[in-house]
Amino acid sequence: MVSMWHKVAVVNELEQTQQNVTNFLDDLKKYLFDSQQLVSYGMTLIGIILIYVLSRFIIRISSKLVIRMMQTRERSPLKFDPRRTATIGKLINNLISYVVNFITILLILGQVGINLGPILAGAGVLGLAIGFGAQSLVKDVITGFFIIFEDQFAVGDVIQVDAVRGTVEQIGIRVTRLRSWTGEVHFIPNGNIKQVTNFSINNSLAIVDISIAYESDIDKTVEILQKTVDEIAGTNDNIVSEPKVLGIQSLGQSEVVIRTIAECKPNAQVDVQRLLFAQFKKQLDANGIEIPYPKTVTYFKGERGAI
Repeated sequence: MVSMWHKVAVVNELEQTQQNVTNFLDDLKKYLFDSQQLVSYGMTLIGIILIYVLSRFIIRISSKLVIRMMQTRERSPLKFDPRRTATIGKLINNLISYVVNFITILLILGQVGINLGPILAGAGVLGLAIGFGAQSLVKDVITGFFIIFEDQFAVGDVIQVDAVRGTVEQIGIRVTRLRSWTGEVHFIPNGNIKQVTNFSINNSLAIVDISIAYESDIDKTVEILQKTVDEIAGTNDNIVSEPKVLGIQSLGQSEVVIRTIAECKPNAQVDVQRLLFAQFKKQLDANGIEIPYPKTVTYFKGERGAI
């Protein structure tokens, strides 16, 4: 008897479950195939497709603009390493892609009826917390991005930041590394770079001042110096234009100073100056033109004098 009632209960439960499933499927069919719901679904799907297509279009257009901008930068007086130019292009493209994709996801979520308020509020609070906790880091990163973007200097350039002068070995998003000519390596946070002087953009100027005695022939000296610099300019690739002997620069207590200038490639002026000093000394000695130096004259009583 108990077994009979148990079987009846099981059968009733199965029938009730089947009826519930049938009712659920009927309600689902009515809901899904309702004309208004179909229109709503269609509009939502069209909106999602339009948002996606528009986002791909924006990313593609921005990528072409970035490529054109990089090509323009390559034709500027300040040249980038091709690898660095490619890195900058990828960085900008990735940044644009991330921003566009994030906005696309938010718009799609809005289309399907998800409330974006809490999401945006959470992102804002997170960004605010990061901003307050890492102000110096954010400043370094932003400054580093603009240093790279504006071509202020590149790897291999000789620059001066405040009292530090050296060759740029690395430009990072956060720090810039300089090596001075004596070997010291300086790590400068990009946020601390307020003013920078770049010595590698334009040609440099070698200035050589030669002192001769008052007794020397000025015209002959100028002629010898001009002939010497003309010969050097013909064989030295660091000199980019015809050097000039300007003439007398100043009159000292025991010497006449004659100045010579030569336009050189960037940062080549020191080597050219050393070469000119050496050749001038040789030619002046060969032509008997005295370069003054301190002398001591001693007079003895009863004699005319001796040197």
